[in-house]
Amino acid sequence: MNLIVFDGGGLEGLSEDAEKLVANAANSLGNPTLPELVEKLVRDNGLKFDDAAKAVYVQWKKGALDLSQPKPPSNLTGYAFSLESLWFWALTALVTLTYLTVFYVASSPLLYVRYALGGVFILFLPGAMLMAALYPRGDMDGLERLALSIGLSLAVVPLVGLVLNYTPWGIRLTPVMLSLAFFAEVMALAALVRKYGYFKLSLK
Repeated sequence: MNLIVFDGGGLEGLSEDAEKLVANAANSLGNPTLPELVEKLVRDNGLKFDDAAKAVYVQWKKGALDLSQPKPPSNLTGYAFSLESLWFWALTALVTLTYLTVFYVASSPLLYVRYALGGVFILFLPGAMLMAALYPRGDMDGLERLALSIGLSLAVVPLVGLVLNYTPWGIRLTPVMLSLAFFAEVMALAALVRKYGYFKLSLK
């Protein structure tokens, strides 16, 4: 992953000296890869690896660094397996972990993990994935997106239960879990396709 440096403002939680170290290191290397930049900060400036990585991350979040891939993916499959789509695989892992926890964990202290994952799975994921599919560009701020995700989840989950009530499976744990997991994954795939569309436009 390449780093292209351009002017950026101050960073919260990071001293001005650390900001200058990151900017100077990136400029001195020209167009470094991410590991090269972190390694230079550790080697030449005496920073710990975690501190150097955090400094680069904060700079990127604030717009002082631009992370780009040397060879951007040219198709949907390549995009799906790129760093841009890491969120999709994290979601899939979370859904899988929640399913395994709900059905195979029945004793403490992991029981509390089951409660936590189940709460996220019911109250957040359905709405969050629907939001991602409807607004793939992430134009909303984090708090607004969180509130709408919870609200949409509270609307989607009862609708899924209503549909299941008129099926032979009924409203039981396994059908509800599978239905919500399917809904979340389908919305995530829709979001992935739409994000890829915007990604292609950004390369032109």
